[in-house]
Amino acid sequence: MVQRYGLDASFAALADPTRRGILERLARGVASVTELAERFEMTLTGMKKHIGLLEDAGMVVTEKRGRVRYCRLGANALEREVAWIRGYQRDLAARMDRLEEFLDRTENDR
Repeated sequence: MVQRYGLDASFAALADPTRRGILERLARGVASVTELAERFEMTLTGMKKHIGLLEDAGMVVTEKRGRVRYCRLGANALEREVAWIRGYQRDLAARMDRLEEFLDRTENDR
C-alpha cells in the first residue's frame, strides 16, 4: 500500500463516498468495525482497508477492547485542508478578476 502524508492522505481518504459515510457515522459516536461493515454492506476486510486509510489521514482512531475493535473520530479537524482550499479559492478568484478586466479592456477595443 502506498503511504500518503498530509494533504495527499486527507484528500485520498475523502475521495471515496464510503469513507465520507464512515466519518459521518462516527460523528454520531463510536462504532465497531463490524457495525460499520454491516452498515455499509461490505466485508470486514474491505472495511478494515477503508478504516486504515482514514487512520493514516488522522481522521479515525481505533482501539481494541477484548476481541472488538472500535473506531472514533481522530484529531484531524481538516484545518490544514480548509486553509489549502481557501488559498486555492483566492487564487482562482484573482485569476477570474484578471480575466474579467482583460475581457472588459478588449471588448472596448472592438
